[in-house]
Amino acid sequence: MDTPEQDIFAIVKDGRVLETKLWLDNAENDLHQGDEHKFSLLHWAAMRGNKQIVDMLLQRGANPVAVNASGDRPIHLAASFGHLEVILLLADYSNEMNWTNIHGNTPLHYAAFWNFEDVAITLVDKGAHVRHANRFNQTPIDLARPNLRRLLIDRAQTLGQDLSLVYHYDEMRSFSTTVRGKDSTKFVNIRDLKVGRMLCETHSGRVHFGKWNEAEVIVKYLNCDNSLRYARMFKEELPKLKIFNHANVLPVLGGTTDAQKFIILSPHMPFGSLYNVIHGESGLVIDNNQAIKFELDIAKGMHYLHNLDPPIINFNLTSKHVMIDENLAKLNLEFATLSANDSRNLSLGLDENRTAKINMADCKFSFHEQEKEYNPAWLSPEALTKKSVDINIRAAHMWSFAIVLWELATRQVPFANITPMEVGVKIALENARVTIPPGTSTSTTKMIKICMNEDPGKRPRFDMITEILEKMRNAS
Repeated sequence: MDTPEQDIFAIVKDGRVLETKLWLDNAENDLHQGDEHKFSLLHWAAMRGNKQIVDMLLQRGANPVAVNASGDRPIHLAASFGHLEVILLLADYSNEMNWTNIHGNTPLHYAAFWNFEDVAITLVDKGAHVRHANRFNQTPIDLARPNLRRLLIDRAQTLGQDLSLVYHYDEMRSFSTTVRGKDSTKFVNIRDLKVGRMLCETHSGRVHFGKWNEAEVIVKYLNCDNSLRYARMFKEELPKLKIFNHANVLPVLGGTTDAQKFIILSPHMPFGSLYNVIHGESGLVIDNNQAIKFELDIAKGMHYLHNLDPPIINFNLTSKHVMIDENLAKLNLEFATLSANDSRNLSLGLDENRTAKINMADCKFSFHEQEKEYNPAWLSPEALTKKSVDINIRAAHMWSFAIVLWELATRQVPFANITPMEVGVKIALENARVTIPPGTSTSTTKMIKICMNEDPGKRPRFDMITEILEKMRNAS
């Protein structure tokens, strides 16, 4: 039984775990939405101290660094009410303990003020600064009672913390951390959309930068006629792409039509696609750890899409259809605290902030280019020779995943020196395959080969690949 969207905040506040799970299981429900004060579901669960619901939300991709109207993150609220187990959960998803709200208070300010000793000491252990001043020039030490004040100073000194005063400054706020309103995911009023510069034009349509209700978005115009029949199909199929409950799926935010074209809105990702990150000039460094992180993200996202009911399979997996997100708010704070001598290390240790997401805006509509293929280098032989209804799409996606693995390992474009039409013919009829160069790691080589098994029935599932990648990541 579906849970009405308007009741989900009451359900989370009341701690009703099963009803929360049922609501989250509906992929169209947006777990990032906020109430009138921009409190997300995670804010409320953290404030109420419901560890089970907090854990559930985090596993489904809830943003642990989202801010409400007062600039509070969920960890501020957990600290204010002394919920130690919730703080430990949130700390696993973000190691940033010194974010300040509009009052300049960190979570430690609240734990100290309310005399939650275990919470305060844990926050210090996790990196909270005991001499971080708020807007009123008060530090957590100033707000703590005498006994807790001594404990905080002793623990900070034991950890080697610099006890110099950290002056308050206004944090750089990122739209990606702001909680969306309840009604932000629907068919869009064209008057609320400001379309800016064109970013690119492809076979499927034009892509522009835009703003929708002050949010930065990508505006995609589908390259097809706006007929009444297609308009009906568009309105039926678009809601299925609004998948908000997985961290490795980038949802469609909404859609609309103008006089001639269908329009799709999706979140703006400053780094663009994985293809751009690998082969373009994004400036991002992809070392082995980052590559495995991206591969794991993609595998998790594809496993989720394959196991929806019905599954999302009207999608070609290529590096062009995977977007790279970044926790910019977290990076802003980390960069701001680095000295000039550390500037050479900006790219080190930050791979957890970058996330690969399957782009739902690149899914095919039933009325749009169903049997046309423009990126054959990533397609399996059977996908090039048969209709989609006659093949195992999940196995075909696994072949495509192998090509992405190959891209990340070699930093090359597959079959870059021949035309797409020639590529399709050579793969389908002449047994052309990407070549794994010498020096590629044994584990990566083995994974590419098993994912590209010529027999579709012998290719692994994405949940199997996820387990292998987790082991590779832990060993790296």
